[in-house]
Amino acid sequence: MKYMLFHEAVPFVKWAGGKSQILDEIRTKYPEKLGKNLTKYAEPFVGGGAVLFDILNRYNLEGIYISDINRELINTYICIRDNVNDLIDLLSNEEKEYLSADNKTRENIYYDKRNYFNYLKEKKSNNLELAALFIFLNKTCFNGLYRVNSGGAFNVPAGSYKNPKICNENKLFVASEKLKNVNILCGEYKLSKKFIDEKTFVYFDPPYRPLSQTSNFNSYTQNIFDDNSQKELAEFINEICKKGAYVAISNSDPKNIDPNDNFFDKLYEKYKINRIDAARVINSAGNKRGKISELLILNY
Repeated sequence: MKYMLFHEAVPFVKWAGGKSQILDEIRTKYPEKLGKNLTKYAEPFVGGGAVLFDILNRYNLEGIYISDINRELINTYICIRDNVNDLIDLLSNEEKEYLSADNKTRENIYYDKRNYFNYLKEKKSNNLELAALFIFLNKTCFNGLYRVNSGGAFNVPAGSYKNPKICNENKLFVASEKLKNVNILCGEYKLSKKFIDEKTFVYFDPPYRPLSQTSNFNSYTQNIFDDNSQKELAEFINEICKKGAYVAISNSDPKNIDPNDNFFDKLYEKYKINRIDAARVINSAGNKRGKISELLILNY
């Protein structure tokens, strides 16, 4: 299989709420001091890492900190950073087995691997096998979603792809090189406080506030991120702003549904609130993948 050659690092998984579609717009809002007076970067909800990799491609910073509460995602970042060759070997075998099978066998392979992934997940494994399964499932599941049920089990059904790129060696090698000096932690965003100071640019991309009950998809983990969680995050952001950090925050724009919903306008009234166009990248209904407004909130 032929792959596009990547000379810059890009996300290695598809991720709900990923920022690749609006990265050009976010990039225009990076602080002017980044790479000069600002020599550190923190991303406490790293997800797919579109902004992280853009920062790593463009700036040579002294310190980089990323975290997420999704253990399986963070395990994969660490394996890519520390042991990419063995990870590629495992993924290559997964790819050969899957692509050589007919559609029915592919479906059986998918559900067998999903069951084994959940077994390892329940055991709280942190290893290459879990990382390879994480990437495999991301490339072969429906719409590239990561969703868990109330018991914490990954429950996305199989997708239907003719020739999915399960193991892109070049993409993984480049990502590994860029991640070499990155501090990678599994944990909540508040743990980043010790790293953050006046030399730090911090990008927050928390689970979005749902625009409606039917659009409420933030179950990347069993944890619920409700309005109280949004307020608690805002309080934390106020604290690190007092330390002199430069902060950018992404979230949904409630005014897409209700022009009178001022939840974030009030919560971040002391900050600069930018509304930018974004596409609904992951939606089961193709006719609902149009442009909407998202928030990009800055303290500078």
